[in-house]
Amino acid sequence: MSGSYPNALKDPVFRVISKAAASLGLESYVIGGFVRDHILGRGDAKDIDIVAVGSGIDLANAVSNLLPGKPKVSIFKTYGTAMLKTSGIELEFVGARKESYSEDSRNPAVSHGTLEDDQNRRDFTINALALSLGEDDFGKLLDPFNGLKDLDDKLIRTPLDPDVTYSDDPLRMLRAIRFATQLDFRIEKESLEAISRNATRIEIISKERIVDELNKILLAPKPSKGFSLLRKTGLLKYILPELVALEGIEEVEGQRHKDNFWHTLEVVDNISKTTDNLWLRWAALLHDIGKAPTKRFDQNLGWTFHGHEFVGSKMVYKLFKRLKMPLNEHMKFVQKMVLMSSRPIVLASEVTDSAIRRLVFDAGDYVDDLMTLCEADITTKNPKRFKRYHQNFQRVREKIVEVEERDHIRNFQPPVSGEEIMETFGIKPSREIGIIKDAIKEAILEGQIPNEYEAAREYMLKKGKEIGLKVKGV
Repeated sequence: MSGSYPNALKDPVFRVISKAAASLGLESYVIGGFVRDHILGRGDAKDIDIVAVGSGIDLANAVSNLLPGKPKVSIFKTYGTAMLKTSGIELEFVGARKESYSEDSRNPAVSHGTLEDDQNRRDFTINALALSLGEDDFGKLLDPFNGLKDLDDKLIRTPLDPDVTYSDDPLRMLRAIRFATQLDFRIEKESLEAISRNATRIEIISKERIVDELNKILLAPKPSKGFSLLRKTGLLKYILPELVALEGIEEVEGQRHKDNFWHTLEVVDNISKTTDNLWLRWAALLHDIGKAPTKRFDQNLGWTFHGHEFVGSKMVYKLFKRLKMPLNEHMKFVQKMVLMSSRPIVLASEVTDSAIRRLVFDAGDYVDDLMTLCEADITTKNPKRFKRYHQNFQRVREKIVEVEERDHIRNFQPPVSGEEIMETFGIKPSREIGIIKDAIKEAILEGQIPNEYEAAREYMLKKGKEIGLKVKGV
């Protein structure tokens, strides 16, 4: 690794920034994630941070004037930053600055500074790397904290005292864990201990920022690394106490249950090998949270967790609300996955048509996601059991396809409408309509009649007669 990276700056926009900075008599640098990712060979990021020793806003305007079409400059005066987009790249400009913090806020008091001041305020050495955009030293690497060596050593380390770094901006504790997870790096020992010492400070961070970091950890190739670090540092109990409550193994009369916390992390890693669906990964993370409040020891049955799926689905709503996550279709999806997470397991031993129809009816478009979750839930270390469980689920999947092709249960709509029932029997809206519709649905799910109009109409007439209704005009 040399001290100059002109190849990182091959995009013509960097020469434009260099020219604009020279016209203003400013020094300018590319800093942060773009530099880090280029050196790591992760591809060049499309969002690029530019530091000017002077006004970042003035530099942004000058760059815009030199670019084709003069792209719009968005200015954020509160932060002294400006942003523009060009050719699929998002450039953010900021003046080099010094920062000082108060104890109750992560928003610093800011003053003008040098490049060195700006690098000092960065969260990690690997994010303090800067490339000069000067005409004379274009592409020169400025690395005051040996960030290049830390990249080589796969190490997360703060430029300054980690206690000060994390106390000033506690979000950096989550960012340390997130980068360690995404990049498969380790956190320096002193830095890791400082996170533990400052864990309570996470409470001043907004829930939205916390969730943003959690999402990035969950979307990493092996999320368990991040969640085990969150647990080790004590951060997890302030963020997701429902997961902490799952940890531990109890023994009564020689009977033990598995540690549901570590089992959960295995499930999340398993599902991460097969899907990038963030909300399905959330479902894997939360699928067993109902086990802590429902855990009981029964003299005859041993350890039980009766109704943990139902309790867990209710807990999902409370958790999303507490973390200010969207209470929308994503939350409902996670709830449904948690609620139904054991259904295919029960089915696997005896795959009947009627049970499959009910599974598809209840899961709807999410039945494939549900099967993916259940397959990820297989964490046994016994090779024979592992193979048998997967073969059972494969039979369930095959049966789902077979039943769906024949009976068309997914997103089920009754073949006979409420309006037709009212017209047939000459009645107004009433409970009898619901009774007949439910009876038709149950008959189809049980395989008593096919999911077809003529059979459903005939069944409607039969059921109507049973409950004392007469066909109009007869």
